[in-house]
Amino acid sequence: MRHDRLPDGFGVRLDPRVRTYSGGRYLVGDAPMRLLRLAPEAAALIGDGYLEVTDRKSAVVARRLLDAGVGNPRPRLLPRPEDVTVIVPLHNDTEGLERLLRTLRGHSVIVVDDGSDRPVPIPRTGGRCRVTVLRHERRHGAAAARNIGLRAATTEFVAFVDSDMVPRAGWLEVMLGHFSDPEVALVAPRIVSREPAVTVLGRYEQTRSSLDCGRREAAVGARGVVSSVPGAALLVRRRALLAEGGFDEQTCSAADAGLCRRLERAGWRLRYEPAARVACDHPVSFGKWFGRKVSDGVNDTPAAPRPEPPSVPFWTVVAMALLGIASRSSVLGAALTLVAALVRLRRVFAELDNPTRVAAIALARGFSGGVWRIVSVMCRNYWPVTVVAMIASRRVRRLALTMAVADGLADWFTHRDVGGLDPVRYLLCKRLDDIAYGTGLWYGVVRDRRGAPDL
Repeated sequence: MRHDRLPDGFGVRLDPRVRTYSGGRYLVGDAPMRLLRLAPEAAALIGDGYLEVTDRKSAVVARRLLDAGVGNPRPRLLPRPEDVTVIVPLHNDTEGLERLLRTLRGHSVIVVDDGSDRPVPIPRTGGRCRVTVLRHERRHGAAAARNIGLRAATTEFVAFVDSDMVPRAGWLEVMLGHFSDPEVALVAPRIVSREPAVTVLGRYEQTRSSLDCGRREAAVGARGVVSSVPGAALLVRRRALLAEGGFDEQTCSAADAGLCRRLERAGWRLRYEPAARVACDHPVSFGKWFGRKVSDGVNDTPAAPRPEPPSVPFWTVVAMALLGIASRSSVLGAALTLVAALVRLRRVFAELDNPTRVAAIALARGFSGGVWRIVSVMCRNYWPVTVVAMIASRRVRRLALTMAVADGLADWFTHRDVGGLDPVRYLLCKRLDDIAYGTGLWYGVVRDRRGAPDL
């Protein structure tokens, strides 16, 4: 763990979803829910919700807000774009490479030709950027290609961009600001659709692409809103990635998620920055779309022997299970479980003004969030288990169908956008999305156990 001080001028803005109590001395955040206690002097530094680092004390408070997930960074100092090398892993996509290079200005670019059928010549960019081409005679995979470029680069920062990506204006500068925090090792942009979609699948992907981590800026962490980010577009601190061995070349499974976990365990901070945008094309045919979703599941297969269960408070799991039984005694048991949780939360918030009200709000938010997370996982990661249970029990079948419809409609409501799909077609696409992803996830588990070849 490093203990490098945040620089003067660095700012932290409280997240809009954070609730403040007792004159700002208590901050309650969500995803996951946490309570942060501040000394009166520290609370006074935040003022109207913004803290600027001016000395050692304000730097300590700013770091605490960031680590607790209740504040978002607002850096003012930027590393130079000249300190970035762009690395492009490539396999048989010269057209995409030419399109990508047209968006880059003044950068050093390393193209790693990963066994393309025809060797890639050094592209002509008209002086817009300096391009070096490295080649594998046979294909080793994107992870190996990225590592070749990482070791060849000499700059402090490295941007990994796949050849089918198209960065939007200002993408790099927006992400570079985060590295004024010396403990940030990785920043990911938001990946959006390159062109307005007209097909049903295209319109669904425009609002629910597996590469899109959403509209909300966040710290990247195993228990956070954004647990990992795709490797298709990343900006990293080169020495941090080298210290962790780069991308894992031995297994395709969880290559991107595994990198995030390794950096997180090493004490580095990771950020998702939706203000920086990189565009890509989404599959237009059902076969390609479904295949990509299956591949997403395979690549997200965790190292554990089975897909990880959702991180949900134990009392939420107990209360939901009892409500699912739907008997008079089980409903009473669920009510008692929630009351016990309320009493416990009230003790946590005992120092706040009106602790009962605060505890009730926290209980409602925690229970509803936990329920939706369990339902989502049962419809997505664990859908084969859910189907088996539906076959075995009529009650489970009714409950699961109700949950599947409710989860899909809630997801539509959360992600609805202008020009998006209607609820019915969105629900159908969401369930197909979940089936494909879950299929890939379980295939990856079986393959890793049996030593089967990668997809």
